[in-house]
Amino acid sequence: MAVVEVRNLTKRYGKHIAVEGLSFTVEKGQIYGFLGPNGAGKSTTMNIMTGYLAPTDGEVLISGHDMMKDPEEAKQCIGYLPEVPPVYPDMTVSEYLKFAAELKHIPKKERKQNISEVMELTKVTEVSERLIKNLSKGYRQRVGLAQAILGEPDVVILDEPMVGLDPRQIIEMRDLIRELGRKHTVILSSHILSEVSAVCDHIMIISGGKLIASDTAEGLQGRIQSSFVLEAAVKASMQEVQAVLDTIDAVVKVEEKPSNMPDCVTVLIRTKDNADIREELSMKLYEKKLPIMGMNLQEHSLEDIFLELTETGNEVSGMLQEKEEEESLVLKEAESREEKEENGHDGNL
Repeated sequence: MAVVEVRNLTKRYGKHIAVEGLSFTVEKGQIYGFLGPNGAGKSTTMNIMTGYLAPTDGEVLISGHDMMKDPEEAKQCIGYLPEVPPVYPDMTVSEYLKFAAELKHIPKKERKQNISEVMELTKVTEVSERLIKNLSKGYRQRVGLAQAILGEPDVVILDEPMVGLDPRQIIEMRDLIRELGRKHTVILSSHILSEVSAVCDHIMIISGGKLIASDTAEGLQGRIQSSFVLEAAVKASMQEVQAVLDTIDAVVKVEEKPSNMPDCVTVLIRTKDNADIREELSMKLYEKKLPIMGMNLQEHSLEDIFLELTETGNEVSGMLQEKEEEESLVLKEAESREEKEENGHDGNL
């Protein structure tokens, strides 16, 4: 069952397109990672999904409620923690959470218990009477998270929740997010792959304002044509090694890397369909009397996959932009010719 549906979402700022034609669904009871480089359109999408921004085009449905047509009901289904926690520094933790509960229209008879539950879950009970301005960054983040889950919303959206945290606080925040995933659907926005892969069931990758991949971590690895890289060190010249590799059909890309061994060349070899060419390569190098000094088969990491997908997405976006600019130029030239022809006819008349 989909609790979030984003349909053909577009957001323009003048000529700049922050998000373009974005569509995806979020199923109930899972932790989703919304991943992309800085400036990819993640925060813009989060702000539209939570009702902070209006889209130029498209729609967002939260538990069946349209964010534009029925914002009050839609927002009641969302808990949101922005990158900068929306806390009031001169309030104590308990005062702030009581204030947030009132804003969320949580019934009075349920507020005390609800506040107690979220403080216990986020482990801020021990600092409940301290001023927020005197808390550490990690505790302020926890207070912001407590605010987000007040009222038990269907969906909890976290925008860069681990920015500025130290390693211990990051581990604690990950544990909190996993705990949240037991009762809520969670969407975690981040530009750091390790954060997303550590806690998320499903990963969505955005680049240039467009969704370029949506799958599990294992599924993303399977989408890369060359999931394995063979590193080989050979006592030979690059030309000699390249000549041998040119005779192996499965090789799709060869990249030379610095070698710390004298008279040797080290190459990274990518193959199609996960082909293991170690035996064939060894035989052919032996025939050419080129000694193998080392050989290592490396599996692509998620970082490699992320870089490959986002670079491909940027290339596609660039090509589309160039095509649009070219079409625009052709159209302007055609309009200019028509205008000249009309002016010429007017003059003849």
